[in-house]
Amino acid sequence: MASSEAAEHRVAEEEDTNAPAEDEDTGAQIAPIVKLEEVAVTTGEEDEDPILDLKAKLYRFDKDGNQWKERGAGSVKFLKHKVTGKVRLVMRQSKTLKICANHLVLPAMTVQEHTGNEKSCVWHATDFADGELKDELFCIRFATVENCKTFMEKFQDVAASQNADEEEEEAEAKQEEDKGASDTAELLEKLTVEEKKGGENEPETNPKVEADEKAEETSAST
Repeated sequence: MASSEAAEHRVAEEEDTNAPAEDEDTGAQIAPIVKLEEVAVTTGEEDEDPILDLKAKLYRFDKDGNQWKERGAGSVKFLKHKVTGKVRLVMRQSKTLKICANHLVLPAMTVQEHTGNEKSCVWHATDFADGELKDELFCIRFATVENCKTFMEKFQDVAASQNADEEEEEAEAKQEEDKGASDTAELLEKLTVEEKKGGENEPETNPKVEADEKAEETSAST
C-alpha cells in the first residue's frame, strides 16, 4: 500500500516538473484562421450636428389595439443638417441601435405634456423609422421633469426656426423671381429701342410709288 502511494507521488511530481509554468512562453504561434478587415460604419448622421441628446423611453399609439406600445428605450436626438438647416428627430434603441423614430421637425408640429404625467409628452409626426412614411402619435417619457421640459422647449424652438427658414426661403425665391422678371423686361425694352433705331436708318419704300415713277420715266423718254 505504501509503495503504491509512493509511486503515485513520484508520477505527480514528474507531471508538475514537466508541465510549463502558467506565465512561461512556449514559443507556439497560432495564426488567425480568418483575417478581419476594418470596415467603416456609417450612421447617416455624418452631415448633421446634434443639438439635443437625451435618454428616454418612446411609445407609439396603436390605433387597432387602442393602447400605447413601447418602441424602445435609448437616446433621442435633434439633428441639424449642415447644409440645408433642416432638423430631424432620431431615436435609437440603446443596445441594438435600431431606429425607433425618424422624422423631420416641421413648422406645423406641436408638442404637449401628456395628461397626468409631467415626465412625458406627446406629438404627431409622419415617421420613417420602418422604411415607409406613417402617421404616428408618439409619447416619450424621461427620467426627470427637467429633461421633459428641455425636450419640449427645444422641440418648439426648432419648429419655430423651421417656420422662419421657410419664410426666408420663400422671400428669397420671390426676390429671385422679381429680379428675373425685371431683367426680362429690360431686355425686351432694349430690343424694342434697337428695332426703332434700325427702322429710322432705313427709309420705307412703297411698291406702288416706285411703279408710277418708272412709268413716268418711260413715257418721258418716248
